[in-house]
Formats: sequence, C-alpha cells, structure tokens
Amino acid sequence: MKPDLRELLKNNIITGDGAMGTYLYNLGFPVGISYEEFNIIKPDVIAEVHRKYYEAGARLIETNTFTATREKLSKYGLENEVKAINRAGVEIARSAVGEDAYVVGAIGSIRAGRRNNISTEQLRKDFEEQVDALLNGIVDGFMLETFFDLDEAIIPIQIIRSKSDLPIICQFAIEDAGRTSDGFSISEAFDQVREHGADIVGLNCRSGPNLMLRTLENVTLEEVPLSVFPNAGIPDYVDGEYTYMASPEYFAQSALRFAKLGAKIIGGCCGTTPEHIAAITDALKSFDPLDYIPYTSKATKDLRTNHKTSNFNNILEEKKPTIVEIVKQRHTVIVELDPPRDLDISKFMLGAEALKQVGADAVTMADNSLAVTRMSNLALGQLIKEKHDIRPLVHIACRDRNLIGSQTHMMGLHALGIDHVLAVTGDPARFGDLPGSSSVYDTTSFEMIRMIKQLNEGISFSGRPLKQKANFVVGAAFNPNVKHLDKAIKRLERKIEAGADYIMTQPVYDPILIKDVYEATKHLKTPIFIGVMPLASERNAEYLHNEVPGIQLSDEIRKRMVGLSGEEGRREGVEIAKELLDTAVSYFKGIYLITPFMSYKMTTELTQYVWLKTNHDNYLYPISK
Repeated sequence: MKPDLRELLKNNIITGDGAMGTYLYNLGFPVGISYEEFNIIKPDVIAEVHRKYYEAGARLIETNTFTATREKLSKYGLENEVKAINRAGVEIARSAVGEDAYVVGAIGSIRAGRRNNISTEQLRKDFEEQVDALLNGIVDGFMLETFFDLDEAIIPIQIIRSKSDLPIICQFAIEDAGRTSDGFSISEAFDQVREHGADIVGLNCRSGPNLMLRTLENVTLEEVPLSVFPNAGIPDYVDGEYTYMASPEYFAQSALRFAKLGAKIIGGCCGTTPEHIAAITDALKSFDPLDYIPYTSKATKDLRTNHKTSNFNNILEEKKPTIVEIVKQRHTVIVELDPPRDLDISKFMLGAEALKQVGADAVTMADNSLAVTRMSNLALGQLIKEKHDIRPLVHIACRDRNLIGSQTHMMGLHALGIDHVLAVTGDPARFGDLPGSSSVYDTTSFEMIRMIKQLNEGISFSGRPLKQKANFVVGAAFNPNVKHLDKAIKRLERKIEAGADYIMTQPVYDPILIKDVYEATKHLKTPIFIGVMPLASERNAEYLHNEVPGIQLSDEIRKRMVGLSGEEGRREGVEIAKELLDTAVSYFKGIYLITPFMSYKMTTELTQYVWLKTNHDNYLYPISK
C-alpha cells in the first residue's frame, strides 16, 4: 500500500503528468468540443494518454475532469452527465496506470472568463456535485488548478474538507504581477488556502517556467510542498494551428531549478507532452531534495514619480518627413517601449524622454502583446507626442477589435495626428491574462494593411466615401527566425503587395542571419528595420529561446549569458547587442531596438551606439567611447 501523498512529499519529489487538452489537440481532435466527454465516449483515448504519461515517469496522474462541472459542461449540453463523466474519469486513470501512481481528481475554475455571470451559491452547488462524484470514484487526493481568484479557490477546499481528509493540491494561474485576479499576492493566496485546508500549493498554466520561477523566488514558505505545472512556453498560431516553443530539454533544466526552490511535484500544463514529462523525470533522478534548502529573494520596488497630465491642444502640427522618407536618407532608429500594465505611467514617460534626448526617431508601442492587458498605446502615443515631441508608432492588433472598432480606432489616430502604425495579427486572447475574453480576428494582418491604406484613399472599411483622406504609414511584421527563410520571404512579399510601407522584424541574435536576411530581401524596395533586443540575464535568454515564438538564440550567445543577472547580465546583453548592431548597420539603414523590462537605459545606450557607428550627429547627450 502506497503512503499518503503528504508523507511521501516530505522527503521526495515526484513527477506530475502533462497536458491533456492540448495533447488531444495534437493528436487531431479539434478544439471546441468537450474533451471531458471522451471519458464516456472515447475512454480508450484518455486511457492511452494517461498510460503514456505514466510510462514517461509521472506518478501523479490527474483525472480528465478539469472542466467537468455542471456550468462548464452545459456549454455542450452535458450538464446532466457530471456524475458519469467524473466517475469515469477516475476509473480510466486507475485502470491505465500502476498502483504506485497517485490518481488525483482534477477540478478547474468555473468562474474564469465569466466572473459576473455565476453566483457564489451556484459555485458551491457545482463544486460540491463534482467533489461528490470524484469521491465516489475513490481518488487519492484533489488537484485544484488554474484558479485565478482566491475567493473561488477557497470554495472547493471548504467543500472537500467538510467531506474528506484527502490531500488537496491548490494551484493558481497568475500573470506577471504575481497576483491573483482579485488582487492578492501569491504569498497571501498560498497562506489563505493553506488556512482553509490545502496541503500543497503552487502554480500552473498561463505561463512557462520563467515566470513561475521568478514568482516562486519571491515567496517564503515554511515546510510547505510546492507544486508547479508550467506551460510549454507561449503558444504561437501558425497556419491555423497552435504550437508551443519550450523543448523537453528546457523543461529538464527548469525542473532542477524548481526543485531547488522547494517544489515537490513538477509536471506540465498546456503544450507539454510525454516527452516533456520524461525529460523532467530523468532530470530529477539524481536530485536529492535533502541536499537543498529552498531560498527566497526580495522583489525590488519600482521607482515611482509623480506625473502631471498634459493638455491636448494644438493637435494638428506641421507635417514631418515619415520614417520611410527618413530611412531612405540615413540610418534610422525606432525603439519599442512596453506600455505599463497598471495606471502609473511615470517610468514609461521617463523612458520616452530619454530616448528623445539620444535622438531616437520614433517610439513604438505594442498593442497588448502576448494578449496581456496594458495601457492604451493610442493614449500614450498622444502623450509622448505632445509632451516630448517624439513620433509615436503604434501597433494595431487584429485580435482585439472587430471591423467597427478597428475603423473607429484608426479614425481616432488620424484625428490625433498619429500616422505611423504597425499591423499585426496579435496573440490569441485565451493565452493572455483574460483567457475568457474573445479573440476577434475579423481580419488578418494582410487585410488590415489593405483596409488602413484604403482610408488613405478616403474610403471607409465599408466602402463609404469619407470627407478626408488619411495619411497612414503602415508597417508589417516579419519573423526571420524560421527554418525556411524563403517561405517567410514569400509571406513578406504578400504583405508588401497588400500595401506595407516598411517592415519590422522579430529580434535577431545571429550576425549570419542578419546577412542572410539582407541577401534574401535586397530585391525589395520596402525598407526593413532589423530587430535587436538586448538580453537582460541568463534566465531572460533561456526564456526567449525556449518559450517565445519567433525568437532563437545561438548556442554561443546562450553560453555568454550563463550565470549572469542584474547589472552584470544587462551589461553583457548590451555588449552582445552592440556586436549585432555592428553587422546590422552594415546591411540595413533601419534599426529596431526593443527595450526589455522597461530598462530604457539599455536602449538609449544602443541608440547612441548606432549614431557612433554610422557617424550621425543625431543625439543631444555626448556618448562615451
């Protein structure tokens, strides 16, 4: 008879299983159906997935019941199958794995994505119905996962504790701020669910290993087992399919880091496969948790300064040469600053001012990149234009607005005199910080380019004549970090045919690739701004390489960043970026610098470096040589 899970975890680490939904999707089953219904209509499929994870080394197996509550199943007309689906989920898992595996009943958030549409009373009824069904199936414990709100997570814990003393694992899904959706720090959330009866606490979904590592480093827990189930990086949407970047090897490295932080259960969430779980298992074979004492570090606080809002008079101004006109004459630098995720814009404004002082030609701002909610780039664009007289270049994502909203947005930009934009598809909303929101995608980036250029002809999206013509300069995105560059170039040519006036690339970390891009695009008349983003630390480098779609680092660069963080990491990152710029300015007049973590001193230094290398007196502050 195997020991109680809580006793086992006092001196041991076990491997959890991996994704169910995304793995079934990879096997060819479409999205938009109930994978939990497979428990009663395709039990052999679910059993085979459990078996593969068990054979890969997983000894904590979750039942296929993540959304098997009345509220969630009602979407598919299955609200009366709660008991059957949950009991079958337990039976399938039990039959598919060995007796040494712990089968835990998976319970997911009901409220996620529909916060105001279900009462607390209804939540209690739905959770109790599922808990009873899982208990009747005889589980070894419960896995509460992907909870965004603390108050919701407490409800099933209370229900379970009123009926059973089985182990409870409670995992939250968080965003960069390290807080639950209802405003609690992750430390506070962990403390609260433990007080209500959770035995093991942790994180899952929403992000890859990098964010979870950063979050757990700032959490202090005394003798409490941690559980971590990260995604396989950030999903990419290519040719109608979702793909994930993080490799099994990267997961193996991350597993050891989690173990050193005190994690006792390490598995995988969206995008992970049996290969990822096997890599975790192999990595942990030689790890003895008794050799390590979990450590914590204190989070630094942002420097806050008061910001005075400015007025909006004198919107119209004398027409300046466009970025396209400038780059045809000399080297040109545009720098990306991320809009803030909260209401404090002071650091952003300081960064824009610093970039103006060193002669950046434009500040470009993403449109909720990675589907994470940030301040409006339209509002910030107007502020930096008025306060610092610097050109804003705003991204326009197809994800967030339907055709009505998109045209309204473009008309507002025109009224403010913001005429430089970048049309992008946008990452799917389901993978951002509001996963219940819709991804609109009324248009593709190709269609968005054409429709914006249509406004320049004085014609609305609907074909109705307008009383004025717009004058938008429209950019398109290009990812050269692909296996088949020739295919990517053909896609790029289609964007140019649609009307793109200039191109901005994903960051490139290989001088040879910079040369290859030049050779592959030199027949194009459309100017290209080659992307360069300085690395900030070893972890930042590994995160970009393993988790972010469209970014690849060379082995040499990854080796140079090993062990580096803080000021030392940023300094080496800038040196690597300068070496890349040495090559970039030889082949391209357009330079696109991307600021990591709002560390604008890195990109101001690199902006000055471009002027030094190209002999342009385009900065106001002297540059150190």
